[in-house]
Amino acid sequence: MCDSTIKGVRITLIRTIIPPPTPQNPRENDPDSLRERPERTSLLMEDDPARLYRLDGVAHIELYISVCGSFHAQPERCIRSMRRQQGMRLDDRYVPYLQMAGLYHLARLNDRWFRLDEALVSAFVERWRPETHTFHMPFGECTITLQDVAYQLGLPVDGRYVSGCLSEFHIYIDGGRPPWVWFQELLGVIPPPSQVQKYAVNCSWFQETFGECPEDADDDTVRRYVRAYIMMLLGTQLFADKSGNRIHIRWLPYVARLEQLGTYSWGSAALAWLYRCMCRVANRHVVKLAGPLQLLQSWIFWRFPQFRPAGYETFSWPLASRWAGYNPSGSEKGPRVRSWRLRIDRLQSREFIWMPYSSPDVLQVLHPEVLEPRHMAVWRSVTALIYFAVIEWHQIDRVLPQFGGVQAPPRPALNIDYLMSKDGRGGDRWFPSSMPKWHAYWDARHDSVLRFEIVADPGPSHQFLQWWTQFGKRFLAPDIELGDPRSVPIPVEASQRGPGRVPDMDPPDDVPDRRRVERRMGVGTRRSQRQFRWPDHTARSGADHGDDDDDQPGHVGECTHDGGTSTHDGGHGGEWYGTGLGDGADTGDAGPGPGPLGDYFVGVPADDQAEQGDGLCYNVFKELT
Repeated sequence: MCDSTIKGVRITLIRTIIPPPTPQNPRENDPDSLRERPERTSLLMEDDPARLYRLDGVAHIELYISVCGSFHAQPERCIRSMRRQQGMRLDDRYVPYLQMAGLYHLARLNDRWFRLDEALVSAFVERWRPETHTFHMPFGECTITLQDVAYQLGLPVDGRYVSGCLSEFHIYIDGGRPPWVWFQELLGVIPPPSQVQKYAVNCSWFQETFGECPEDADDDTVRRYVRAYIMMLLGTQLFADKSGNRIHIRWLPYVARLEQLGTYSWGSAALAWLYRCMCRVANRHVVKLAGPLQLLQSWIFWRFPQFRPAGYETFSWPLASRWAGYNPSGSEKGPRVRSWRLRIDRLQSREFIWMPYSSPDVLQVLHPEVLEPRHMAVWRSVTALIYFAVIEWHQIDRVLPQFGGVQAPPRPALNIDYLMSKDGRGGDRWFPSSMPKWHAYWDARHDSVLRFEIVADPGPSHQFLQWWTQFGKRFLAPDIELGDPRSVPIPVEASQRGPGRVPDMDPPDDVPDRRRVERRMGVGTRRSQRQFRWPDHTARSGADHGDDDDDQPGHVGECTHDGGTSTHDGGHGGEWYGTGLGDGADTGDAGPGPGPLGDYFVGVPADDQAEQGDGLCYNVFKELT
């Protein structure tokens, strides 16, 4: 601490003192160790040869945990799942339409409801990397693929992309109508203004109006009830938003042609939306998680046997229905997040099931349409996943063992940050025309199917594990909690698998978000012009730091802590309905920021709010990010 006086005003400068590093861990001396933690000297994209962590500077939760874990505080952020059960009864008269649409198994799954273990999912979200769309684990990368969507939810994955426009149907669709005119034509009734927010209708209104189809209903009436049921099914089970209680009318063009619903790839659209939702909640400032969360939790239970609840051994179709009735504890979520984090850190390679769907029990309940060659081929396609304005990349080249292959060190991660910043706001449009290149990738999905050797013992190669030791962020818990300091050698079977081979691919060019070039060096809030400072630079410029004329509480780069608690739910607030996708408009959320940098899908906080922290850990993290 030092004092100085400027024009009679006494200014006290406080410098945050970082404790000396702990003694070197013996495991760090072993170059063939799976527990060696690589040094991270920079968070900038160009300093990362693997391009795996270019978004660390955008408030990624993993960075926050790593910094705080180096001291005495451990974050215990637990996400809140915005998910509800579809409350409308599945009438037998709906079944032919649902089967024709490829949504019948999803409707049955809705009747076999299970709750989300938010603490477990929170620990997995910490491992999610938006750059690769994979979970980064001690043993390598793994992810949810189109194969998992087909088995877990029973959805078709081959078909036309789910895209179009959001509300201006009369402009972009041949035979379309103005939105509310079409709504009344298709459903026979229009909701009162109190049940509508922009272009979204409250779920409660759907349930009260279409909860049960009259016994003496004619065919036209049944079709209206089927349309309402499908809109609710899609809006709650696959494409739920953070409001958790509204259905967007973007589905009107789809339910207008019930006989054509089966031609669409509902599985790829659902996976695109889940990817985008997890990318958003990877931001430490976001706490609400939406999307097809039953897919996420069931994937965890099927792939990680140690994490399964006991007593759920009855197999049924779709496979996610196995966990019907599961109701995890809702108490002490913060400590449970820490416990799950440590358990994941201690995972061994044999504790992850690379191919869970080849067991005889699964084959007995499997529905044959899942194994149609056209669907199975798309599982191994590296292509664009599309849900209206949402474009994500299906990167199965990074998880070849999930399809029976050997994983070699992969190619650099594709940079499509600019696409990932697109969410449909800024006016409606016909998305296949505004983003034709990426829709064309899905159209050519069968041309990008990977071909690789299938082996009896799939898994990562020795070369991959060496690469992963150098570049992967495999551990989040502090060393003191990991226990045994001895190095863990690379398994012998990894060498026996051979080196593996990166499949031939023709990847697209990067589409980086050029709006973020300046922000990479000056990570702040949307409304802040604070400059990014590394700790050593901050120490050198302490005097200037105290004289900043536009200091405001909570800005990045300050060493202040006002003890406030942020309730901000993420960078995608404002009014989503009508021009945007998905999220409800929470009053605490802010819309897109002003200026050329705009918004970003895992952006920094929308307001200049201080995150709840703990002393030194909080201050150091504010300096690092």
